Amino acid sequence: MKKIIMYVGLDVHKNSIEVAFADAGRDGEVRSYGKIDGNLTALDKVIRKLEAKGVELHFAYEAGPCGYEIYRHLSSNGYDCIVVAPSMIPRQSGNRIKTDRRDAQMLARLHRAGELTSIYVPALEDEAMRDLTRAREDARSVERKAKQRILAFLLRHGYRYSGKTPWSKAHFRWVAIIKMPHPAQQIVLQESLDALSECTDRVNRLTEQIQRLLPQWRMFPVAQALQTLRGVSLIVSTTTIAELGDLTRFASPVELMSYLGLVPLEHSSGEQTKRGSITKTGNGHVRRVLVEAAWAYRLPARVSTALHLRQEGMPQNVCAISWKAQLRLCNRYKRLLEKGKANQLVITAIARELCGFMWAIANEVATPAA
Repeated sequence: MKKIIMYVGLDVHKNSIEVAFADAGRDGEVRSYGKIDGNLTALDKVIRKLEAKGVELHFAYEAGPCGYEIYRHLSSNGYDCIVVAPSMIPRQSGNRIKTDRRDAQMLARLHRAGELTSIYVPALEDEAMRDLTRAREDARSVERKAKQRILAFLLRHGYRYSGKTPWSKAHFRWVAIIKMPHPAQQIVLQESLDALSECTDRVNRLTEQIQRLLPQWRMFPVAQALQTLRGVSLIVSTTTIAELGDLTRFASPVELMSYLGLVPLEHSSGEQTKRGSITKTGNGHVRRVLVEAAWAYRLPARVSTALHLRQEGMPQNVCAISWKAQLRLCNRYKRLLEKGKANQLVITAIARELCGFMWAIANEVATPAA
């Protein structure tokens, strides 16, 4: 007897899950099951009730703050389940009513119609490394804001640093000898400096943990190979792989560039073609580190001592791609500047092509299965 296929939409929240299901077929009924507790035990109870009717279940729910616990639970039990990005779900422009019940029904209906695009769900180990790199990124953000607060405080009281580089050793010595006119202001300055020191120590600790845990990660060979590229050191390579996973899952470098939001906007109709800034629709963490790495290509192509050390023991074909990237990107940076392009626009173009070379290197390195 052929099993009946049923598509289940889950609107997942912290303490509840709204469940709806759609029978297979274009005219199949879309029904609401109701709201259940937001735990796996309650979900398993619903699944047993539905399976008692002899149906084959296919699940879908939106990515959100609750993570991938439901996906991993359902997948480990042999059920088909997809996680979809909220921004990629088709929505009716005239629909002004939004409820959990309607959202669950919409997911079930669209899943049945094949209109939902699943996102990449990282393995547990990959997600752990992603959490570590994001924690370091957050710590760097707090450190940067602490520096801004100190500079703003000093500027407000008329203290301007005459040197070239802020937060160098000379700058710290200059800050240390400042005597504020009132004891309360001196306390504020010292507390701000102590807070900055704590932020810097936290960044250093997290960086050390990334260095220690990276060799134990299954994606270490790929992350190490990416470091043969100029500007792509420990943090850039680890962040890229932790956020994107296996780069070979992208069919082409253009697909990877589009995923990262590094391709230009386009609004063309008829004979009229309009292109704008980059879409910024993809992973912002990777896009940020790629832009930082792209600044290394503003200088002439050369293999520095640090880059030579990173390339030691790496396959010759990987190093050849790295040198090819230097020759192309350094020349492209110079050529675009000569055309009068804005510096930031040039760097964005370099970052877009850099991720293409990263894709090429990833295809040269064997990736262990999750």
